[in-house]
Amino acid sequence: MNEEGNKGVTVPKKPTQDSIQEMLHKVITAHQQALALLQQTETAYSRLIPHQLLNLLEAKSIVDVKLGDQVERKMTIMFSDIRDFTPLSESMTPAENFEFINSYLSQMEPVISRHHGIIDKYIGDTIMALFEAGADEAVSGAIAMLDRLDYYNAGRERAGYAPVNIGIGLNTGVVMIGTVGGINRMDSTVIGDAVNLTSRIEEATKTYHAPLIISQNTLYDLVDPGKYDIRFLDRIRVKGKSQPLSIYEVLDNNPEEMRDRKRKSLAVFEKAVVYYHLKDIAKAIPLFEQCIDIYPDDFPALIYLNRCTDYQATGQHAGTGELQTKLAWKEEQHTGIAEVDDAHRILMERINTLTAQIDKDECRDLADIFPFLTRHNQQLFPVEEKLMREHNYPFSEGHAQEHKRFIENLAALENMAKTNSEESRHLAFRTGLLLLDWFASHATKADRHFARFMQIKKPG
Repeated sequence: MNEEGNKGVTVPKKPTQDSIQEMLHKVITAHQQALALLQQTETAYSRLIPHQLLNLLEAKSIVDVKLGDQVERKMTIMFSDIRDFTPLSESMTPAENFEFINSYLSQMEPVISRHHGIIDKYIGDTIMALFEAGADEAVSGAIAMLDRLDYYNAGRERAGYAPVNIGIGLNTGVVMIGTVGGINRMDSTVIGDAVNLTSRIEEATKTYHAPLIISQNTLYDLVDPGKYDIRFLDRIRVKGKSQPLSIYEVLDNNPEEMRDRKRKSLAVFEKAVVYYHLKDIAKAIPLFEQCIDIYPDDFPALIYLNRCTDYQATGQHAGTGELQTKLAWKEEQHTGIAEVDDAHRILMERINTLTAQIDKDECRDLADIFPFLTRHNQQLFPVEEKLMREHNYPFSEGHAQEHKRFIENLAALENMAKTNSEESRHLAFRTGLLLLDWFASHATKADRHFARFMQIKKPG
C-alpha cells in the first residue's frame, strides 16, 4: 500500500515506561483509597456493634451478621444509671443534654473496655454492659467506674457544675445474645432472666443509696469474695418470679473513712438485717442504732431503722414473707434426671421444715441439718459434674465453681454451729437463706439448664 493509502490512520503510540508507572500509581492510589474507606466504614460500624460482640456471634465482620444469629453464654450483666437524671436534664437545653451525656459516657466507656466489658447499648443515661471473663472483671470494672466518676466530678466542680451520682447493679447468669428485628432494621440484644434481675438490682441502688449492688449469683461467681468488702443487704423479689434472691452491697468504692466505719459495723449490720427479717424488732433496733453510732450516714442502716419503727407503728413489714411460704415442687422444675430430681425434692422438703422451724422459733438444735446437707452434696455434686464432663457441657466449670462455693459457705455455718458463736435462730435463718438462694438459682435453674442441654444433645 502506498503512502497516500495510509493517510488519516492514527498509529497508536507505544506506551512509555513513565506512562505505565503513572497508570500503575493511579490504580494503586485508587485501591488504597477504597481500602481506607472500607477500613473507616468497618471502624464506624464497630462503634455501633463492637468487635467483641461479633466474636461472640462468631462473625468475622459486620457483613457476616444475619438476622436471628444467636449464641448462649454465661455473663455478668451490668446496668448503670445516673441518679436523679430527669430533674438534671430538665435544667438543660437539648444540646446541653447531649453534651453532658456524651462527656459522661466518654469517661465510662474506656473503663468498661479495660475490664473486658462489652457495652451492649446506651439507653439515654443508662449503660448496659456484658462481662464474659467472669464476675471479678465486672466487679473491679464497676469499682473503677466509680473511681473515674470521682475524677469526672472534680472536673465538673472546677467548672461550676454540680456533681453527679450513679448506681450500678451486677448479676450473673446464662443469657442468649443475638440479633432481632426485621429485614430493613436489626439490632443486637441480650435475653434472659438474668437481664431482668440486673435491672431490678440497679433500681435497688436508688432505694439504699448504695452505688454498687451485686446479686447472690455474682457473689458465687467471684474467685475470691474475701478480696472485696461486701455486706449482705436485703432480699428482693423480681416481678414474675416467686422466689426472692439475696443482694449485697460492695463497699470498696466508698471513701476511705466511710468504708472503714462500715467495715467496723459489718457484722452488727448483717445481724440486724437478719433480725429485721425475723420480725424480731426488739433485737434489730439497737443493732441498727449501733451501726449509725459508728457511721451516722450509713443510709441502709437508717432505712432499716425507719422500717423497724414503721413496723412497730403500722404492722407493715417490708420483708419477703418467705418464712410463711412453703416451696412447692412444680412440673417445670424437673430435670428429667431421676437421681437429681429426687435429691431436689428431698432438699426442698428439708428447706420447708427449716423455714417453718425458724418462723415458730423452734430451731434450738441445728445439728442434724449439716450432716444431711453434706450427704446431699457428696451424693449429688459428683454425679452432676461427671455427667457434664461426659457431655462436654460448656458451663461445667462455672457449675462446679458454684458447688465449691456452696460447700465453703455451708462449712462456715457449720463451724458457727459447732462453736455456738451465733444465736440459734439467727444462725438458722442464715442457713435458710443459703438454701433458699441455692434452690432458686442453682437447683431449679442451673441444673435444669444442664438437663435441657443433655436432651438437645441426645442423638436422634
